[in-house]
Amino acid sequence: MIPTGTGHAPCHHGEILQGVFLDADGRRCAGLVTLPMPGPGSRAEFVRRPGTGAGALTVVPADRTKAVRAAALAVAECAERTGQPPCGGQLRLTSDIPVGLGMGSSTSDVIATVRAVADSYGLRPTPEAVARLAVRAELACDPLMLDGRPVLFAQREGRVLEALGPALPPLVVVGCALGEGAPVDTLSLPVREPGDGDVRAFERLRTLLRRAVATADAPLLGEVATASAWRGQQTLRHPEFEALTGISRRVGAVGVQIAHSGAVAGVLFDPAAPGLRHRVRSCLRALDAHGIPATRTFTTFTTTSEELPHGPAHRRRDRPAGPDTARRPARLPAL
Repeated sequence: MIPTGTGHAPCHHGEILQGVFLDADGRRCAGLVTLPMPGPGSRAEFVRRPGTGAGALTVVPADRTKAVRAAALAVAECAERTGQPPCGGQLRLTSDIPVGLGMGSSTSDVIATVRAVADSYGLRPTPEAVARLAVRAELACDPLMLDGRPVLFAQREGRVLEALGPALPPLVVVGCALGEGAPVDTLSLPVREPGDGDVRAFERLRTLLRRAVATADAPLLGEVATASAWRGQQTLRHPEFEALTGISRRVGAVGVQIAHSGAVAGVLFDPAAPGLRHRVRSCLRALDAHGIPATRTFTTFTTTSEELPHGPAHRRRDRPAGPDTARRPARLPAL
């Protein structure tokens, strides 16, 4: 009996920092630091069909083309490692990650797929191997295979430029969506070639973020995230961005973060600051007053649901899309 391989991958809540940085050889390299988010993710099941052609791969739902490419690449590599001929198989995916908001939905599908294929062969690929296959499958990927460790990650090369530390500073994040949660067509965005001044600015932010992680300094991380978000607005131009930063200042948050390739955003709070419950509730009211949909309040550390205030949108339980349902661009309150 051929075993069914299973795999899982999380999502993220956009970026804390994204730009162009220098690698160890002094070469310019696009990189990002994502904000981990507990909860939503992608799950994959893969059943090999020995004796079928290597291209005989099916996927449910049928629109997950990047995941199919990842499955084919993973089958070829796993078959070679185990001395077996490549074969086809069936891939089944379920996910509760909204599409098009910049939360890494496609990367999560791809990583879950690679892990499921490897599991069907009795293998456990390293994060580096998963990243290499993910980039080949979708040209650029998020560092979700690293399971939340804060790293500066070269998304187009699938490699870590710098490990920033064991964990991000503790944060409370009030999630929201700009542009009414409409997906962002990243291919239609203008491309701006960064100059030397831009690279120097990103390197300064990298230094500050490294210090924030080393010292668990939430306000300093908020400063970095806000500066990165502001730079991202030169391309994304979300009309609510000024309102969002104004709300952050008024309620005593440490800053804001956004998805640089989507609409999801967050107001960041230092959990050690006094009056946290009041600040978060004030933030939720202010977002509502400005017509910015709040999505989910979460933390970068382990907590209980009783420790944070939740509005009606936050009490709703996530409902994964069924495997036979094509995933559509989600509109809020999808989170």
